[in-house]
Amino acid sequence: MAETRDVEPDIPGPEINSDKVCFVIIKARELDAEDEGVDADDSDAADDDFRSILTDRGYRATRRELVGFIDALDDDEKAELVALVWVGRGDYEAREWRVAVAEARARRELETSTYLLGIPQLGDYLEDGLAEFDLSCDDFNAREMGA
Repeated sequence: MAETRDVEPDIPGPEINSDKVCFVIIKARELDAEDEGVDADDSDAADDDFRSILTDRGYRATRRELVGFIDALDDDEKAELVALVWVGRGDYEAREWRVAVAEARARRELETSTYLLGIPQLGDYLEDGLAEFDLSCDDFNAREMGA
């Protein structure tokens, strides 16, 4: 029998507004895509293929924006954001949602933003976590793109 990703009606799901999760996904992917820049040196820019022109200024602004956004979430939203990453990463299944959220609350050793921004592929894990609850960022993306 084929495995289904449909969430059973009695399984609780995330209460965090999915637009907030989608915003984090977009910003996390911006960070993944940005060049952190290179330090200037005494060499000729043309010899370096103009790499010294790239800076990390945009990266820092995006990172600050994302850190500020995550830090402004309430404790329940932070715990659910972490739990969504864990579900998306496969550490927990959707039916274990309450356990994942409780564990996220209990294991809070770092600032949530510090923990989350240290996770490679954060955007992918969050998107996969939403998908486990039949949620997506399609509506958010359409609104953001002006469609």
